[in-house]
Amino acid sequence: MVPTNPASGKGTYEIRIGLWATRKQAFEVQERLTRALCPEPEHSGPCKIPWSSAVLEPEAVDEDGVGYDELVRQAKIEGTW
Repeated sequence: MVPTNPASGKGTYEIRIGLWATRKQAFEVQERLTRALCPEPEHSGPCKIPWSSAVLEPEAVDEDGVGYDELVRQAKIEGTW
């Protein structure tokens, strides 16, 4: 865990979004989120609030879907499992 800077009160936060999707769909969602965070990608200099994004393969996220039980359960209900 990255510590919070006591002078500014700022620190690093991680937001995870679990998706039941194909690889292509996952990258499409990443692109849309990227545009929401930085709607003007050609701006000069870094973004006001530094950020990054990544798409992780299912194996890298959590073995056997632990932590995403609800997502897996919904995929089974919808027949997309």
